[in-house]
Amino acid sequence: MQVDILTLFPEMFAGPFEHSILRRAQDKLLVEIKIHNLRDWATDKYKSVDDKPYGGGPGMVMRVDIVDKAVKAMGKGKVILLDAGGKKFDQRLARDLSHDEHLILICGHYEGVDHRVHEYIADEIISIGDYVLSGGEIPAMVVVDTVVRLLPGALGNEQSLVEESHNEQEIEYPQYTRPEDYKGWKVPEVLLSGDHAKIKQWRGKK
Repeated sequence: MQVDILTLFPEMFAGPFEHSILRRAQDKLLVEIKIHNLRDWATDKYKSVDDKPYGGGPGMVMRVDIVDKAVKAMGKGKVILLDAGGKKFDQRLARDLSHDEHLILICGHYEGVDHRVHEYIADEIISIGDYVLSGGEIPAMVVVDTVVRLLPGALGNEQSLVEESHNEQEIEYPQYTRPEDYKGWKVPEVLLSGDHAKIKQWRGKK
């Protein structure tokens, strides 16, 4: 899979993709993640990417021409705009995206993005929740992390994908390890019984 991220703040991505599962997935060549500065497609000496909104109002709006040129430079792929008004991101959508060979993520900023990006450029408009963030960078990190871990070979133990939280819309059962008794807080007896049928039943209920 190839992931291209278009952002005004590429420095925000300096750490999240360099560790753990995402790092291993890149080392295994399962995914290639590239960060691009939208200002590289600006045409003036100030590297402007935004302007005042038509009709008046506060803030600045990201320009459709800048975004369009940047997206076209990425080649063919599924274009995703991270936007508070988009479709709610969940595990099912993550699984769908994991089957795409190329994702192009646009990180919105300022007062918003010219709505023509929504109408004519983006294939998917995604929100990670009903709250306000400063921009689309953190949502892009969330989407990439969730999708990449679903790629075959990304996890050391593929069974983890089957049993982890939100698979098939369920939350994962509680997990315990040593010590068996800590400050009087005990591990449920069924997990110590060795009866795998009862353990499976208990986990299913939880």
